[in-house]
Amino acid sequence: MFESAYRRACECVRRGDYVVTLHAEEEMSADHLTVFDVENVILTGRIVQRQRDPESREWKYLFRGRNLTGGEVIVVAKLSGTKTLVIITVYGANLTNGKKR
Repeated sequence: MFESAYRRACECVRRGDYVVTLHAEEEMSADHLTVFDVENVILTGRIVQRQRDPESREWKYLFRGRNLTGGEVIVVAKLSGTKTLVIITVYGANLTNGKKR
């Protein structure tokens, strides 16, 4: 499921062709995560959900994986029309039934 989007996202990460929003940077800082953690989540994790933005109608993807120290992390990202991966937000995945604790 979502194999094409996953492959494209991984290609963007490998090429360094991604941008991190200010919101994502703030969330990464709050959760003591680095861009290397985000890259690891995308490259070794999986897409667990796809959502359509109600305003832009663009698809965004929730990647679930592990940071470099083994903690679970969710990365929300979208593939832009310019073939760049946009990291929208990031958070530690201390989840119960899909909800952040």
